[in-house]
Amino acid sequence: MKIARVQPFEAIAISRLAHELAEAGLDVIHMEFGQPSTSAPAAAIAEAHRVLDAEAMGYWESNPLKARIARLYADRHGVTVDREQVILTCGASPAFVLALSCLFAPGARVALARPGYVAYRNTLSALYLEPVELPCGEAERYQVTAAALAALDPAPEGLIVATPANPTGTIIPPDELAAIARVCRARGIRIVSDEIYHGLSFGAPAASMLEHEPTAFIVNSFSKYYSMPGWRLGWAVVPPDAIDAARARMGNLFLTPPVIAQRAGLVAFDCDSELEGHRATYARNRQLMLDALPALGLSHVAPPDGAFYLYADIGHLTADSVAFCTALLRDTGVCTAPGVDFDPVDGTRFIRFSFAVSTPEVRAAIARMTPWFARRQAEARGTRA
Repeated sequence: MKIARVQPFEAIAISRLAHELAEAGLDVIHMEFGQPSTSAPAAAIAEAHRVLDAEAMGYWESNPLKARIARLYADRHGVTVDREQVILTCGASPAFVLALSCLFAPGARVALARPGYVAYRNTLSALYLEPVELPCGEAERYQVTAAALAALDPAPEGLIVATPANPTGTIIPPDELAAIARVCRARGIRIVSDEIYHGLSFGAPAASMLEHEPTAFIVNSFSKYYSMPGWRLGWAVVPPDAIDAARARMGNLFLTPPVIAQRAGLVAFDCDSELEGHRATYARNRQLMLDALPALGLSHVAPPDGAFYLYADIGHLTADSVAFCTALLRDTGVCTAPGVDFDPVDGTRFIRFSFAVSTPEVRAAIARMTPWFARRQAEARGTRA
């Protein structure tokens, strides 16, 4: 068997260029990553200071934090999760490795939406699994549908579903999520549900797949809603038949998450007002971006129901999203993510904006981009004339 090939993450290369340009004096606004500009909750930071002074730390897994996570599913989703189903991880990425390596043998086919988070496809490939990408456009609200799953022949062994999704921010409605679960149950498809953006919705909250399928493998993290990306703390809710396998992999591959992050994470659960204040900031940023779209000439945008992204069609301006984002960065200092990361087929004509930056930065980015996009539109019209 050949060594697995993993494709590069183009946004990382563009971000590296952005940092080099910043070192040379360019004022850069970083809208390329889904990284909250808001800080971890103040009480969580205070707890981290206390732990640094009081504990030697080591390899440790917090039972109180696992119990608190289990309680979250009861309180928010009305489902029962045993504490022993919760495995604490070093962010969501290791949780995906646990999920995919526990549920699927090499060569297994795993379905996912296209566009979708770049690491889904690449992690599948790295583990010698076969990505089965389902093209999802405006008609499907850029999400997997039960009908598309039912039509796959043969049925895949697995499905990755994300709601809210990256790069689009779309949320699967509860009735459609239930229909997806029914199709998977009938066809023997195991579900891995990415719920990392739960808590970040701008209408009805996102449902958990556990509400419809108790054997789903859930991935979540403190990086987004809790504004703790650098703390490297996440969790998996593991179906009972995979607990032993997941624990063995976690212990051998990753040991435990940082103790200081676990202590702080437990405190973060009780910082509701501060965390909701962060969500309100993202809501303002989202509206500013939506209001700016006509001036940018962007009329086809995925519905940003949650997360903190706008995924926009720039096909009338370019057929090379990497070159487009690079030019936008060099000319304006606004750093964005090319759609080709999320969709290797149609992503050449899409761009993703992250509005997780501060509100003043969103305003500044819009002011810089508006005349730049106007020039690009004029150039495109001249080319077509």
